[in-house]
This record gives sequence, structure tokens and C-alpha cells, in this order.
Amino acid sequence: MLGEVLTAIVTPFKADGSIDLEKFRELARFLVDNGSDGLVVAGTTGESPTLSDEEKLALFAAAREAVGGRATVVAGTGTYDTQHSAELTARAHELGVDAFLVVTPYYSKPPQRAIVRHFEEIAARTDKPVVVYNIPSRVVINIEPETIEQLAAIENVRAVKQAHDDLEQARRIPGFGLDLYAGDDNLIFPFLELGGVGGVCVHTHVWGRQTKEMVRRHKDGDVDAARSLNEQMQPAFDLLKVVTNPIAIKTALNLLGHDVGGFRLPMVEPTEDETAQIRACLERGGVANVAAA
Repeated sequence: MLGEVLTAIVTPFKADGSIDLEKFRELARFLVDNGSDGLVVAGTTGESPTLSDEEKLALFAAAREAVGGRATVVAGTGTYDTQHSAELTARAHELGVDAFLVVTPYYSKPPQRAIVRHFEEIAARTDKPVVVYNIPSRVVINIEPETIEQLAAIENVRAVKQAHDDLEQARRIPGFGLDLYAGDDNLIFPFLELGGVGGVCVHTHVWGRQTKEMVRRHKDGDVDAARSLNEQMQPAFDLLKVVTNPIAIKTALNLLGHDVGGFRLPMVEPTEDETAQIRACLERGGVANVAAA
């Protein structure tokens, strides 16, 4: 298992649009000090479509430098190009990352059998764990349970990040011998009820300790306490609905003084109204210092 709470870390940018590796390392350490068991680097939240391979590799190395030995580093190496994904996975493997997050090939809309071939090619380039990322809302294609069962036969495919609220489909994943991670933050508690491990999260940039405590309470058998903690984090889930990820969470971090910078197009700065809504969610969630940030 790669951990219970994995945070899909944002990529801080300097004013000129270049990556701020110093801020990235600082944020990585903060997250691990505040509930995260691991980091997913160069995922959607990290604005991966706008990062070059060299930038991704620099981030993987920086994460290892900052938190290696204290937390797992999961490299986002999946793209819509199988060969490209496999080569990036091989290069990241050499840097010593702990695992790989590989998304369903997007835009191309491959048939289910092609999804299996995609993962076979990538998994063959490493002996480290591969996490399948199923997110039909972004890639259009859902990885069907029968396909997930085939993926489980690949020796180092060990987990699924399931960003899909079909509980019956999610329920089947642990039965295939795979770790189930919630890919949407509001699904962590429901998935724990189905035998899930935890989540690959965005709100844990801010609510990391609470999420870790919620998972631990549930696994210790105190389901009512876990449910209560989950309900208390509703403002966090509301925050992520204000505007497309990662705009909301990066804005929240900037309001809290983490200074992670702006965005690369096609992501844009939030409007005044969106910023006000994000601030209100932080205040409702009891996050300290937001009013002064």
C-alpha cells in the first residue's frame, strides 16, 4: 500500500511562469507534516498537460529530495500516447520514485482491449506499482469492471484511483486484489465503507490532518466518528466545486499564504466572485488565518 492519504500536489509557478522548485519542496514537506502519507506529482492538479517531460522529471526528483523516506512519491506518467507514457515511466523509474499514476488514454477513446494493452506496455517498463486512474468525466471512457479485472492480472498493477461515483463498480475493485483509492475527495468515506484504502486527494492541501484522522477512525471501527469528521469537511468539498481544479485549490493555498503562484493556460486566475466563494468555504471550514491571508 502506498499510504492512506495521497495528495495530488499542485505545481507552484514563479511570476515568469517557470516552475518554482523551492516552493514545491516547501509545500511537499508541509503536506507530509500535515496528514499526507504520499504525494502524486504531475497529476491533473499539478497541471500536467502544460508541463514538459523535463519539468515533470525535475518535479519527481524534487519530491524525492524533499520527502523521500518519509512519504511515497507517485509519478504521474500517463498520457494519451502509450509509447510516450512508457518512456516517461522508465525515466521516472530511474529517479527512484515509488509508484506511477497512469490515466486512461484521453481524447482517442480507445476500446476496452486497447486500454489493457496501454497498461501492459507501461507496466513492462518498471517493476514498481502502477495505479490505474479511472476518471470518465475527463477522458470520456469508463474502465469497465471486466477490464479492471484484466488489469489486475498485470503483476505490478496494484491499485485503482477511481474518480467515478458508481458504488457498485467501486465495490468490485478490492475483490480483484487491487487497492481502491477514491479519486474524488467526497468519495473517500463511501469507498472506505466498500473496503477502500483511502484517497488521492486535492482538499488535503488544506484539510490533510482531518482526512487522515477520518480514515484512521474508520479503520479503527469508529465509523460514527469518521462519518462526523467527513461531514465537517463539507466546506472542503464545496470549495472544489467553485471552479475547475486546480484553480480553486491553488487560490485557497494563496489565500492561506503558501504563495504557489498562478496558472498556465488554459487554466486562468479566478474571478473576484470565485475568490470570494473560495474564501467563504475556507472560513466555514474553520481554517485558521484565512481572513488575514
